[in-house]
Amino acid sequence: YAANMTIEMDDTDKLKVLLNDAKLFGISFSAPDVNEGTWRFEPLEKKRVRYALGAVKGTGQGAVEAIVEARETGGRFHSFFDFCARVDRRRVNKRAVEALVKAGAFDALHADRASLLVSVGLGFEFADHQVVNASQGGLFDDGDHGSSTQEPALVPAEPWSIKERLMLEKSAVGFFLSGHLFQQSEAEVRRFCKRRIADLVDSRDPQLLAGIVSDLRFVNGQRGRVAIFKLDDQSEVIEAVANDELIEANKALFAEDELLIVQGKVQPDRFSGGLRLNVNAVWDLASARARFGRYLALALNGGGMPPLGDLVQTWPARRETSDEGLERVVGLPLRLQITRATACAEIDLGEDGRFWPSDEALARCKALAHGGRAEIVYEAS
Repeated sequence: YAANMTIEMDDTDKLKVLLNDAKLFGISFSAPDVNEGTWRFEPLEKKRVRYALGAVKGTGQGAVEAIVEARETGGRFHSFFDFCARVDRRRVNKRAVEALVKAGAFDALHADRASLLVSVGLGFEFADHQVVNASQGGLFDDGDHGSSTQEPALVPAEPWSIKERLMLEKSAVGFFLSGHLFQQSEAEVRRFCKRRIADLVDSRDPQLLAGIVSDLRFVNGQRGRVAIFKLDDQSEVIEAVANDELIEANKALFAEDELLIVQGKVQPDRFSGGLRLNVNAVWDLASARARFGRYLALALNGGGMPPLGDLVQTWPARRETSDEGLERVVGLPLRLQITRATACAEIDLGEDGRFWPSDEALARCKALAHGGRAEIVYEAS
């Protein structure tokens, strides 16, 4: 696998096929690492391969060879700033370093990729200062350059979410190496969507499933256009099909690398020998919260009433028309949990208190709640 992946290094699609095939045989991959990796994929042991630095988009063979030369000459890099100071920056430019950060090649040195990425410029400035100090030190100093060689702190940055980290990783490598996009929402999704794809069996009953969309394509069939895609919840992958009517009603939801909650019937697939899902309803996470959530419980302990009116106006509930032509309000109800020294109460704000539970709205709810305690209560099922 190491040899074949090295040959196909410039073809992301072929690399992905080989990577997935290798995993079926229990082979795992160590992430790219500036202290371990080389230009090629390398077998570390019988069931493990070191991911090639040369397979990181935006590096180039010259840059990788410069990194290996610096490591072989001066030993392992002990920090990001040590790396910037020691590599040949005529061969290793900022674009290459940024790609390596996104790919996770510095994770063993600094786990916070967000801070590291915004510190690339600072790293190159530090390296330039070391060159100037080295050339001037012998003439004007007594040899003590402690203050000039002191490494600065990384530039602070808002930590990336799982999805941000993985999407940037994909931009550098071509796919996800260090995790799965479903991890971002799995804990919440499993509160209302219990069944894993790996646990599916052939059944006439509608199944509620969730996963990340991949390999999405639209095909014109005898009965109109259909969407064919894979749904992956990290336990397994199933092929799913949605008809033209469902596609037209939910155009924005069908997209690569996005979380989708679906309901449909599972049946045997005579082509693959596995199972296939015929989808009849779809939701994104905010829509699923409104559909399957009972209410949002927002804790209040003392103080005045938070500006809940602003919350409802900023993220208002949506109005939908049913197949029967009836209009209904779709949103998540709000309940206030009020605690005092001698009593506690729960107040339902009714229909006027419904709001659209987007990620931004939930973040606002947590900011308004006492101790950040704002949580969606889901149906028992």
